[in-house]
Amino acid sequence: MSSSTKVAAARPKTGKETAYRRASIAALPGGAFLEGRWATADRILEVRDPEDGVLLGTVCSSTPQDVRRAVAYIYRHLQEDDWALRERREALERAALLLTDQGERFAEIIAAESSKTITEAEREVRRCIETLRLSAAASSELVGETLAFEDSIAGANKIGWYNRKPVGIIAAITPFNDPLNLVAHKLGPALIGGNGVVLKPSGRTPLTGLAFIELLLEAGVPAGRLAAIVSGPGVSEAIVTDPQVDLISFTGGPKTADRIAAAAGAKKILSELGGNNATIVCADGDALAAAEAIVGGAFGVAGQNCLSVQRVYVHISLFDKVLEQVVAGARALRVGAKFDRTTDVGPLITEAEARRVEEWVEEAKALGGTVHVGGHRHGAFYQPTVLTDVPTDALVIREEVFGPVVSIMPFIQITDAIHAANDSHYGLQAGVFTESIELALAIADKLHVGAVVINETSDVRIDSMPFGGFKKSGVGREGVKHAVREMTEPKSTIIKLAEPATRWQQLNATSERNAS
Repeated sequence: MSSSTKVAAARPKTGKETAYRRASIAALPGGAFLEGRWATADRILEVRDPEDGVLLGTVCSSTPQDVRRAVAYIYRHLQEDDWALRERREALERAALLLTDQGERFAEIIAAESSKTITEAEREVRRCIETLRLSAAASSELVGETLAFEDSIAGANKIGWYNRKPVGIIAAITPFNDPLNLVAHKLGPALIGGNGVVLKPSGRTPLTGLAFIELLLEAGVPAGRLAAIVSGPGVSEAIVTDPQVDLISFTGGPKTADRIAAAAGAKKILSELGGNNATIVCADGDALAAAEAIVGGAFGVAGQNCLSVQRVYVHISLFDKVLEQVVAGARALRVGAKFDRTTDVGPLITEAEARRVEEWVEEAKALGGTVHVGGHRHGAFYQPTVLTDVPTDALVIREEVFGPVVSIMPFIQITDAIHAANDSHYGLQAGVFTESIELALAIADKLHVGAVVINETSDVRIDSMPFGGFKKSGVGREGVKHAVREMTEPKSTIIKLAEPATRWQQLNATSERNAS
C-alpha cells in the first residue's frame, strides 16, 4: 500500500465495537416472516461482517413452497380485511417515530452487516425516517377526478369518476448497499397505496430488512400485509413467477433484471439498475468545489452506490488542478474499521468484489491507464483510486465499477465531453460544474440521464424526487409519491343515468308524492 494513504484495514475490533454488534443483533427477530409469524426453523444461512468475517447471525433457508404460502396468505388478507387509508398513514407515521427512537440500534445493524461506516449508517437511518414520513404524506396522492362524459357522444347520460387503487401484491427485491432506506423506498409507497408486500432483502444484508419488518409490525402494519423471505433454492424464481404477485420492484443489476423479466412474463416491473455516472467540469467551473465533490461522490460507501461518480471530464485548462486536488483528497481518506468514527472508507461487501475491482484496475493499467493514488487491495478493502489515460474500452469506463475508483479525462470542446458522458449504456444521473446558467441548462438538455445536478456531482438524491434513469439504468421511477403512482392504478366508476325526460318525470312524481 502507498505509505501516503491512511489505512487501518487490519486494525482489530475493540471491545466496544464488538459489544455494539452483539447488542444490536441479539434482539433481531426470526430468519423469515410469513403467514403472519416469524419463522425460526432452518436458520442455516450465515450473515457475516464483510470487514472481518465475524458471524453476525443466521437467517432461514426458505423454499418455493414457503413463497407460495406467504403470497397466498397476503392475498387472502387483501380480499378479506380492509385497511383504511387513514390507518395506513398513521402506521407509517408511527414507524417514523419508532425508527427515530431506535435509530442507534438500526445504524449498528447496518454498519455491522454492510460496507457502511457507522457514520454512513446513521445517515441512512435519518434518510429512512424521512422516507417513511414522505410515504405517510403521500396519502394525498391517492385521489382521482371526475370523468368528462359531457364532452363525449358516448358519454351521454353518464357520470363518473376515477380514483387510485392498489395493484395488489408487490415483490420488493432490494440490494445490499442501502439495506434500510431502499427497503423503505419500496415498502413505504406500497403500503400507503394499500398493497401487500413480499420483501426479499439481499442475502448479504438481510438483518436490517428483517428488523425493519419487525418495526413496521410494531407500528401497526397488519401482519397479513407483509412477508419477508431472504433466500433458498428456487426462492427468487418462485417470487417473481407467482401468479398472485402483481408488480415487481427490483433494485440491482441489468443482467438480473433481464432474468426477472424473462421469468415473470407479462407483469408490471419497476427496476433501478445502476449507473456509470459522469461529471463534467467546464472551463469556468469551480475547480476546488468540483474536486471536493468528486472525492465525496466517488469514494463514499467504498464506491458501492448507484450514484457514485465514476467518469469525470474536465476542461483541459482546469485538468491539472482538479486532478491534483482529487488525488490529494483521495490520499487523505482513512480506510479502516467501520465502527471507528475516524474511518472514511470501509470494506467492499465481499473480498471477491474487492478482487474484481482490483482486476478491473489492473486491466486499465495494462491498457495504458495511470494510477495516481490507490490501486491496492487488502482483503475486502480497496484503496480509493484515481486513474487517468484510461482508454474507452476499459471495463472501468464501460461498466459500473461499484467500487472506489474514479477516472478523470481532459476535454477541449464541450460537445466532446457531452458525447463521452452519453457514451454509455447506462443513463442514471450526471453532474455539471459551471458558472453559466445558460451553459448548464444547454448541457443538461443534451445529457441522456434521469437527473442532471448543477454544481454538484451525480451523487445527489432527494428522497421525494422522481428517481431513475434512461437506457439500462432502469424502468419506471422511484421517489415516494412517484412510486405510489406506479404501485396503484386508476379505477373508474361510471353511472348510467336515465334519459333527461325520464329523469324529469321521476323528479316530478317524487315531488308530488312528497307534497301529498
